[in-house]
Amino acid sequence: MSDVPAPPEAAALDAATFQALTGATDVQMADLEQFRLMLVEGNAVMNLVGPATLPDFWNRHAWDSAQLLRLVPEAKTWADLGAGAGFPGLVLAILLKGVPGARIHLVESMAKRCRFLEAVAMALDLPVEIHNKRAEDLSLSVDIVTARACAPMTRLLGYGQPYLKRGARGLFLKGQDVVSEMAEASKSWTIKYRLIGSLSDPRGQIVDVEGLTRA
Repeated sequence: MSDVPAPPEAAALDAATFQALTGATDVQMADLEQFRLMLVEGNAVMNLVGPATLPDFWNRHAWDSAQLLRLVPEAKTWADLGAGAGFPGLVLAILLKGVPGARIHLVESMAKRCRFLEAVAMALDLPVEIHNKRAEDLSLSVDIVTARACAPMTRLLGYGQPYLKRGARGLFLKGQDVVSEMAEASKSWTIKYRLIGSLSDPRGQIVDVEGLTRA
């Protein structure tokens, strides 16, 4: 990933600025644009993302997802819990396509969303594996377990615990309520974590979890 600094505010981001921030290749940008078009088409027939967020795809969805690679550029295997429309999982898969050993596990309990994820993965030949299961029913061995807009932290940590027990590091994208969510989660969990400011939204945080046990 590029060392070019992120914009100081969550202003609208266009494709060229996203490419400058991430160092994405022209091939990766073409894949991301095709994903964007498929998302617009899919969103017209099912609830994948809020329609109002589609014009801000490059910041709200693509950059929000891609920023995770700056934190762990060496990570090759990921599990995206509650993968939904593919954020961050499909964006990570596009940026890691062609990297030896790269594999993104997309875990999604809703079959219709899995069909959308499968369509994108096949169209773009991405290094993904799609699991139509509940997150807590799997315990994959991965470098990183992640999620965005999946569940409050108390429940999300329960979903992520099997992965963390197998040695994964947790990187969870959260919004402005993260402090209260972590306070609530600490009633049930003993958590070794830090908060990292989001580069896509000054109100957002990334919860970086390295240790987790039941309180």
